[in-house]
Amino acid sequence: MTGARTADLPAWIRLRDTVSRFRPLQSADGSVPADRLAEARPLITDVVDALAELAPRFEHDAEYLGALQRDLVRWSEQDLGVPDFLDSLVTFRPELQRVDGLEHLVLFPMYTQNGNPDRNLEAVLVQVIWPDSVAQLEAGEYSNKLFVPIRFLDFTAGYDTNSAVLFPETVAMREIPQFTWGAIFADREAARFRRVVRAAADITRLELPPDAARLLADQRLAEETFVTWDLIHDRTHMHGDLPFDPFMIKQRMPYFLYTLEELRCDLTAFREAVALEQQGLPQARLVQYAILFDRIFRFAITGTRVRNYDGLGGQLLFAWLHQHHVLHWTDNRLTVDWSAVTAPVLELGRAIEDLYWRSIDRPKVAHWLAAYQLVSATVTPHPASVWARGAEALPFDGPPKGLTDAVLPDEFPLSMFYEALSRKLGDTVAATAGITGTTP
Repeated sequence: MTGARTADLPAWIRLRDTVSRFRPLQSADGSVPADRLAEARPLITDVVDALAELAPRFEHDAEYLGALQRDLVRWSEQDLGVPDFLDSLVTFRPELQRVDGLEHLVLFPMYTQNGNPDRNLEAVLVQVIWPDSVAQLEAGEYSNKLFVPIRFLDFTAGYDTNSAVLFPETVAMREIPQFTWGAIFADREAARFRRVVRAAADITRLELPPDAARLLADQRLAEETFVTWDLIHDRTHMHGDLPFDPFMIKQRMPYFLYTLEELRCDLTAFREAVALEQQGLPQARLVQYAILFDRIFRFAITGTRVRNYDGLGGQLLFAWLHQHHVLHWTDNRLTVDWSAVTAPVLELGRAIEDLYWRSIDRPKVAHWLAAYQLVSATVTPHPASVWARGAEALPFDGPPKGLTDAVLPDEFPLSMFYEALSRKLGDTVAATAGITGTTP
């Protein structure tokens, strides 16, 4: 079995295809209706048998695969009700085995972020990406014990989407344990970045610096660049002068606050990449290009216009650079003054960090107002916005929910530049759903 690629093994193909036949039998909560049990139970048996056949290939995950088979059998014996895979989840510890090229077979009933919202059974074959340069960074001042960068080898339909993360909190379980890892598909991030930015550069006639052109030409180089970016970004959520839980979107706060949190982390990664470039890290300059191009081109026009916090982050960065006269759209051509671009990017990062620092001493709604003022000073709000009229127009006589509800679904519409770019680039962005590092 050791000579063949895992994704080509009959046992894996049988497991993947069996899971694919099982998924349509499930309800949104992951359970299987009574009238489908007779069809579903034999499929679970086949999945367990395939896992047992594949297990010798994954001796490093023996405890997990054993617990997984027991969870599947128990689920079947309990008439495939709402699934509970806590026992197998807590034994899956990929963060303890960050070895470049190491493979994992992952099988859980779960939803996929930016993908399928239902808790369907998903089978994913992944490979760890852990180059020496990243291992050295993580072993030093960029320590992040939860971070696991991976690439796709094969997957079921829930990941034939825009989803580029594998998070334990998406798994169906009876109680919430302490989460010890989070995995990011760097190959998907790199592949869609390369495709979208190549198209955007052609459309806008942007002349790329030689090292940026090399980044777009080399998938493995792009993967390593994104792993470096993600390592710093992910750990930033846990560091800094934070006046609140940075994952505030779960707390019914206005979506532009999540915009600022994600942008804060990316601009911190940019700042650190500038410092690492001065220290001689080869991919540090590439991280800076990746952050700028992915934010400006892909983030800004990806997804719907309903509370699109990543889209707003891209709009804010573009407008900030344009208004600081280092990015120009002249004669239907985009140009960037690369000798001057670093300073305003760092300035925007400092403005967000100062907002956070000051808001430690502010009431919550005062922080919300200050955050809105920061964004709206650069990106023009919708003409019908209540928030744009100022504090006197907002409903302060009730719970904070009223303030959140007053934010328009598209509070900061696309500019004329982005409307035109979206018409030309939108199909390319949409076509990256399901892309991997090996997609032609």
